[in-house]
Amino acid sequence: MASVLIVFGSTTGNTESIAHILERKLTDAGHTVSVQNAANAKPEHIAKDYNAVLFGASAWGEEDIEMQEDFDSFFEHAKDMDLANKPCAAFASGDRSYPHFCGAVDVIEETVKQLGGNCITDGLRIEGDGQGEDEAINTFIDEILKVL
Repeated sequence: MASVLIVFGSTTGNTESIAHILERKLTDAGHTVSVQNAANAKPEHIAKDYNAVLFGASAWGEEDIEMQEDFDSFFEHAKDMDLANKPCAAFASGDRSYPHFCGAVDVIEETVKQLGGNCITDGLRIEGDGQGEDEAINTFIDEILKVL
């Protein structure tokens, strides 16, 4: 089975909740999953020992996308993560009242592509903590499982 890394940045706990839902689903499918808070994660070569990496963060901003601060600090060093040819996916918690709903997904996917990583599915965009979003989460996980 595959080894999957999930790195998240969360201020309110919603993105962290989604990260742990994804962890449970992937673990239930027989994969080994490591979850790291971006506040404590070290970017250098973080992806090298994993078959896939999922990145999650919240974001806000009226004009520009403002990433969650811990994730933003972590992701500034994305070039050091060994993402070339790595299967990756993005997820985010957001608030539909902002013009860039779950804009973190867009930032993550663009960065992964620039670094030669493979976005293996469309990003998961959830309002709130993921509770009651089984269909969207299951679809996201199913796409990831096809690659693992």
